Amino acid sequence: MSGNNLEFNKISGAVLLAGIIALVSGLMAQALYTGSLEKGEHEGKRGYTIAGAENAGGGEAAPAEEEKPVDIAPLLAKADKAAGEAVSKKCTSCHTFDKGGKNGVGPNQWGLVGASFAHKDDYTYSDAVKALHGKKTWTPQELSDFLTNPKKHIPGNKMSFAGVKKPEDRANLIAYLSTLK
Repeated sequence: MSGNNLEFNKISGAVLLAGIIALVSGLMAQALYTGSLEKGEHEGKRGYTIAGAENAGGGEAAPAEEEKPVDIAPLLAKADKAAGEAVSKKCTSCHTFDKGGKNGVGPNQWGLVGASFAHKDDYTYSDAVKALHGKKTWTPQELSDFLTNPKKHIPGNKMSFAGVKKPEDRANLIAYLSTLK
């Protein structure tokens, strides 16, 4: 009989210890999250504040400054096609670059520079891009403006890419795309 009592005591002790650990963990989490152990007290500021990241005025965030298109022509004059090929690696999850290559999530990019919008017959473009077919071409400047922020440049297009922010990288990429003829 005493063997069973010992097993019962061990199990009871383990359950009691687990309950105490859960209670203490809950109290510690509440203290870390709210800054107080008392329930009902006003919650403190959540998260970790990064120095210099808060607004100086403490109000609404200032609207982002409007991005002005960069004249890509001077940068293209000194662009590096090899560096552009390296930049194109960001695009390979959706696009292919070889002649006659298959479309991916996005269309194959062979022959893009100088072509009309929605020029590939074997790709289903968004209505926003299809509406520009025959009206606009992919000039280096148009590509630069688009690649800066695709969703903003052509609202309603399917491209979910955030953009190539550095003008030099865009120039290098466009120089590389210009070789794909």
